[in-house]
Amino acid sequence: MRATVEPLEGNKVKLSVEVDEQEFESAIDAAFKKIAREIRIPGFRPGKAPRRVLESHIGAGAGRAQALNDALPGYYSEAVVTHEVDVIAPPEIDITDPGDVSGVVRFDAVVEIRPTVTIAGYADIAVEIPAPVPGDEEIDAQFDRFRNQYAELEVTERAAADGDFVTIDIEGSQSGEVLEGLVAAAYSYAVGSGGIVPELDEALIGASAGDTLSFDAAHPNGEDEDPIHFEVSVTEVKEKVLPELDDEFAAKASEFATVAEWRADLVDRMTQVRRAQSQLLVRERIGEALAALVTDDLPEPLVGAEMNERLQDMAMRLQAQGLTLDQWLQFSGTDPDQFVSDLRETAERSARVDLALRAVATAEGLEVDESDLDAEFADVSSRVGEDIEVVRSRLTDGGHIPTLRSDLVKRKALDWLTERVTITDDNGETIVFSDLAIVDEGETDGAEATTDSGTDEEGDNQ
Repeated sequence: MRATVEPLEGNKVKLSVEVDEQEFESAIDAAFKKIAREIRIPGFRPGKAPRRVLESHIGAGAGRAQALNDALPGYYSEAVVTHEVDVIAPPEIDITDPGDVSGVVRFDAVVEIRPTVTIAGYADIAVEIPAPVPGDEEIDAQFDRFRNQYAELEVTERAAADGDFVTIDIEGSQSGEVLEGLVAAAYSYAVGSGGIVPELDEALIGASAGDTLSFDAAHPNGEDEDPIHFEVSVTEVKEKVLPELDDEFAAKASEFATVAEWRADLVDRMTQVRRAQSQLLVRERIGEALAALVTDDLPEPLVGAEMNERLQDMAMRLQAQGLTLDQWLQFSGTDPDQFVSDLRETAERSARVDLALRAVATAEGLEVDESDLDAEFADVSSRVGEDIEVVRSRLTDGGHIPTLRSDLVKRKALDWLTERVTITDDNGETIVFSDLAIVDEGETDGAEATTDSGTDEEGDNQ
């Protein structure tokens, strides 16, 4: 098989493919075997009639027509992979010579390809992120969390305040009828928790032991028009008493003998988490800036493909949870039209980032060589636990190398940008991206190589 590529207007190319007679003859043989399984020839079992018998019954042209239908997509795909044509839409195929006379099959495939853009200003991108080092108030908040876990409740004579615990007898009724689910004696309730109705918390703040509270509240289900009447007697007010943050508490609540050691460990761990989050956030902010630099109109097939990929990924994740997309939309209260609109917006931004990274790679002469591919094969081999040569063959035979090259060159472009963009934190301090690297255990600063902080820190996502 031979193929040539000719650029056309409108972001399209024409692949002209020629399949010689001998190669196409194999496709015709396969076509007749397929036909043999689908039709009955007297004297032969299904699928056993030889080609010459089939030709005498249905004509030689039937096999050629079936071969053209079955084999052309494969020839087209082979040409696309061989010439690394970055297609984004189905092709328009025109059979220019079916090979009836010469035996040589020729066809043209006109297909839309990923556009190439140029962008200006990418070297001047500046991003801002939260400070990657936790402040004293954040460390103190973590200590307060631990202290709250060891807090004790003590009776107080003062009025109840937010965060106190009160012991109450409570009775709720509606239209004069007591509601069994809203009756309790000596019930311990956290003021400000909103555990029953908001009006209860409002009534309890400022109440003291011995007070009786009477108030109405809207029914929690929001459907009943008649309010619920509450009668509440406060029998006791207790306040949280936190343990002192001293070395004794450190030895009790942690693996460290002193508060100083504990604080140093918290700082190290939270800093590691922040560094990991900051790396992700820098890349995310660079992506946002890059997307804004791509002002070209995007081809609809490019956006549609990105939307479909994201939709399929989401459907697979929901399926793993036993949900369909329709169920998720219903349960989450998400408007389907708004969901599609948001999906399109995300897909367009992703497509613009993709084009921008390719543009940066081209402008800066960034390329992927065999050593880059070898490193990727080794990485995949390590992750999936297969021999590197098996991985190499599988990716090569599957025609995935062009896509892999594209992913690697985009990764190089992003790395190039992270080393050069201006990064500042919300305090105005300049940050070098390499300073956000995670510190391995055993390095001289003693920080621990983990992003598991043991705290309430939450990860970031793109």
